Amino acid sequence: MSEWYVYMVRCADGTLYTGIAKNIESRIAQHNAGQGAKYTRGRLPVHLIYQELAGNRGAALRRELEIKRLPAAEKQRLAAQLSIPGQ
Repeated sequence: MSEWYVYMVRCADGTLYTGIAKNIESRIAQHNAGQGAKYTRGRLPVHLIYQELAGNRGAALRRELEIKRLPAAEKQRLAAQLSIPGQ
């Protein structure tokens, strides 16, 4: 069974996008190639700012929804606390 991750990217316009993936590097490459989510296509490039291991797909989807429901300030705080070094 593959592990799933929840990730957050900062788009070129400063907005945040949250998604799930098995392979985050590949997913970020898809986004930046214009083949990712419709939301990110017009806001390229995107940069990974946060990731967390979620276990299975169901757990990843639930956590993604939790994060998406957070106010923008809480999302920023989460990204700042648990961000990817050097991003």
